[in-house]
Amino acid sequence: MPPTDFRQPRLRLRLCPGLLLAVLPGLPGFGATPVMVTLPAQSSGAEMQKALDSLPPGGELILGAGTYEITQPLLLRHDGMTMRGRGGATILHLADQAECPVVVLGPPMTERSHPAAHLRLADLVIDGNRKNQKAEGWRSAGSGPAINNNGVQIWNVTDAVVEHVVCCRCRSGGLVTVEVRRLRVSDYDAFDNQFDGLACYQTQQSRFAGLRLHDNLAAGISLDLEFDHNWISNAVLSGNDLGVFMRDSRDNWFQGLTICKSRHDGVFMAQTASLTAQGWQYAPDTECVGNRFENLVVNDCGGKAFQVNDSSCRENTISGAHFQGNLLGGLAEPTVNLVRVRELVDR
Repeated sequence: MPPTDFRQPRLRLRLCPGLLLAVLPGLPGFGATPVMVTLPAQSSGAEMQKALDSLPPGGELILGAGTYEITQPLLLRHDGMTMRGRGGATILHLADQAECPVVVLGPPMTERSHPAAHLRLADLVIDGNRKNQKAEGWRSAGSGPAINNNGVQIWNVTDAVVEHVVCCRCRSGGLVTVEVRRLRVSDYDAFDNQFDGLACYQTQQSRFAGLRLHDNLAAGISLDLEFDHNWISNAVLSGNDLGVFMRDSRDNWFQGLTICKSRHDGVFMAQTASLTAQGWQYAPDTECVGNRFENLVVNDCGGKAFQVNDSSCRENTISGAHFQGNLLGGLAEPTVNLVRVRELVDR
């Protein structure tokens, strides 16, 4: 047995009121263990934000079981941060008339020089308490887009992870992304949100898997600005106003989506248009092009199974699809054979 080296670093515990901080320095052959901060449910939002801002790269804020009352958004604004809970036992509840998002992943609101990277949110429930919020909007992200009262807002971020998260009863959307690359979302639930369960803008090279989006007042999934080269798989969208709403979306792969009981269409695809003094005008280069739908099931919707609204939406493919019981029919196109179809059962 090698001799004991008392110079080796040891576990150090530092206790603060309501907070346990454990730091284990790097050991030979093992590398550094992340700094982990644990907060109990009676912690204030200010204490939570202070703990987040104190984390070094690779650090984690761990929320215990219980309900945390949120009056200001929790900001993950520095690289390499994680915030996670204890699954369904950890609830972030937006306080009455807080009028803000619950969690924001991204750099400080007034800084846009470079994106934040390697952020992670996991294992918790977000309750937006929408019936006790008066307004949808919160504030502008510096010179960037407005941030609404969403459950999770991700903006100006690369290489982030969201997993095992529920967003419900938010005054705006559940999970909303803006200016995002290489995001990975898995095992995500969204229901009873005022607008969309998942909404993505200026989002590229990202993967969304294991989605359960139901009973949202707008779309299950809304893709509305530069949603390109992404993959959405194994998703169930039920009881939303629309299943998938998409404009300005290119070269995305949708695999294994089941859409049922939408109040209107299962999938609605269009080019972006705006009302001007001369009437409705299409925005150039905002059509949906090159999207693939594989193993798509659309049943029992109040509109069409798959509505292509504009003939500019081209080179899209549907394969291995099954449409049944949709009130206004299956595939609808402004031009015959606009969508390439392989193995479609339409009843």
